[in-house]
Amino acid sequence: MPSPLFASDLQQFGPEATSQKKAELTEAQAYCKQLTLTHYENFTVGSWLLPKELRQPFCAVYAYCRWADDLADETGGGERTCELLDWWQRELDACFAGETRHPVFVALEPVVRQFEIPQQPFDDLLRAFRQDQTITRYESFDDLLAYCRCSANPVGRLILYLGRCFDEQRAAWSDQICTGLQLANFWQDVADDWQRGRVYLPQESCRRFGYDETMFAQAAHNGAFQNLLAFEVQRAETFLHNGLPLLATLPRRLRFDVSLFAQGGLAILEKIRRIEYDVWHRRPQLTRWDKFRLACRAWLRPA
Repeated sequence: MPSPLFASDLQQFGPEATSQKKAELTEAQAYCKQLTLTHYENFTVGSWLLPKELRQPFCAVYAYCRWADDLADETGGGERTCELLDWWQRELDACFAGETRHPVFVALEPVVRQFEIPQQPFDDLLRAFRQDQTITRYESFDDLLAYCRCSANPVGRLILYLGRCFDEQRAAWSDQICTGLQLANFWQDVADDWQRGRVYLPQESCRRFGYDETMFAQAAHNGAFQNLLAFEVQRAETFLHNGLPLLATLPRRLRFDVSLFAQGGLAILEKIRRIEYDVWHRRPQLTRWDKFRLACRAWLRPA
């Protein structure tokens, strides 16, 4: 069942909403801002240190991602979820055709025009959310990376467009950071994902280290799991480090935030190591002190 907050929004703005009245731009922008403030947990301070002219566009892009994510994870799965994701795709198509009603797209339409953002990153994110409805295991690491190319990398590319600094080299570095962050999130959330019926640890890696589905069901924190997760944590860390050259090429208005996210991903991976990879019984998280310390580091040495 959807969370009470999202259930209310879905009833008010979803495909079965009784009112089909188009939202006014100022109302739509306020809605996206409130949605961002309500949900955006990681480094909120960073997002509000963005230049003023980028805050509202950031909120509109985030609101699109938030709705897509909630439609995928908060609507019970199955045919109903797929139908809602298809509806969101139609709303996206209408947005790029200049026809909007939903407040998220009313706020997003002028952003995609102003910053010349193509539809592809938004499409790719929806493709990943649809994939989550049917694929719950990944045979190889390459299969998982293919998923990350849709689930994570489009976010970094959207940020580059907002910063008016998109090019292929920056996009390649950004992809490395975004994939590393996605992998860090997967390894942080092994237990939660298992409860959702999903395993992102590659099956080939599980076999290599001798960790099978019976052990998953037991939440077994044994030597096999420690070795498995240590291997995957190192791979995620490599992606993040490979993307760090991006920072020196970014406009100053973006450098702090991107540095903050990259360093946050590295800090999560280090926390996983410090608890000896026991993410079954303890979800590693950044404390307020961690966030303050990383913010200071990013401010003083953003590149």
